[in-house]
Amino acid sequence: MPESTLESTMLATLGGQPQVVTFALDALLAQGERIREVVVLHLGPENPRFGQALARLAMEFAGDWYRGQRIRFRPVPVRNGRRRLPDIRDEVEAEAAFQAVHELVATLKAQGRRLHVCVAGGRRLLALLAMSAAMLHFSHQDRMWHLYTPRDFLARAAEGAIMHARPEDGVRLIRVPLVPWGAYFPQLRQLGQLLPGEAMVAPALWLDEADRRRCQAVIERLTPRQCEVLRAFAGGATPQEVAEALCITLSTVDDHKRVILAECRNAWELPEGTWLTYHFLHEKFGPFFR
Repeated sequence: MPESTLESTMLATLGGQPQVVTFALDALLAQGERIREVVVLHLGPENPRFGQALARLAMEFAGDWYRGQRIRFRPVPVRNGRRRLPDIRDEVEAEAAFQAVHELVATLKAQGRRLHVCVAGGRRLLALLAMSAAMLHFSHQDRMWHLYTPRDFLARAAEGAIMHARPEDGVRLIRVPLVPWGAYFPQLRQLGQLLPGEAMVAPALWLDEADRRRCQAVIERLTPRQCEVLRAFAGGATPQEVAEALCITLSTVDDHKRVILAECRNAWELPEGTWLTYHFLHEKFGPFFR
């Protein structure tokens, strides 16, 4: 099915400039996109600028109609528990925003939505968090957009003074290049359920577990003597030190090392000609034997 025939949801971050939402929506509709809902992520309307922008935008979607089309308007405040965040002023509120953004994007994707995400409005941190969520939860059909507005027109349209741009005004969407890592590695999507500090540690733990499995696979294919050589290298020994510790010749150490590294290439699925040294054994197997 062509992408333009799929019904989509537009998600936009909003600050004090309501026109960025309508500019982006108008551009998507002009491209033939079938937008059926606009979700606006915003900080608390207690901030007068945010509140005015939200009210101005709601007027454009009176009765969930937008310029003759049935499009639902759904504002979503960023919350910390039940409390709406008026702004992001410290790390605690940043973590709350992180969880709110990831939960929203994950929920929309779980509902089978195709997403167009515009990050031109609102606090810069909200845009960064939206990009983080997109990398985890996007499928290949989803899109992220930046909105380019010429400087002179930007000034005239500020604060919602102009809500709809003409073609000659030069406003245009720019697709943000983005790799949907979660589509390739679905396990990564669990990161959105963690706090930012935990999310930084989790990938390393997953990678460590993968390396542990590879290390075990290598060991199972070695002779007892080759395992002794491997343990010595894992402990940081040089080839000469391995030879002296095990009372074998340096050439015998090299023979064992060659076999061990060949098994490592297989376990790590490295190209046949990949150059590995005994330092690789210390790096990968050192933590394994600790």
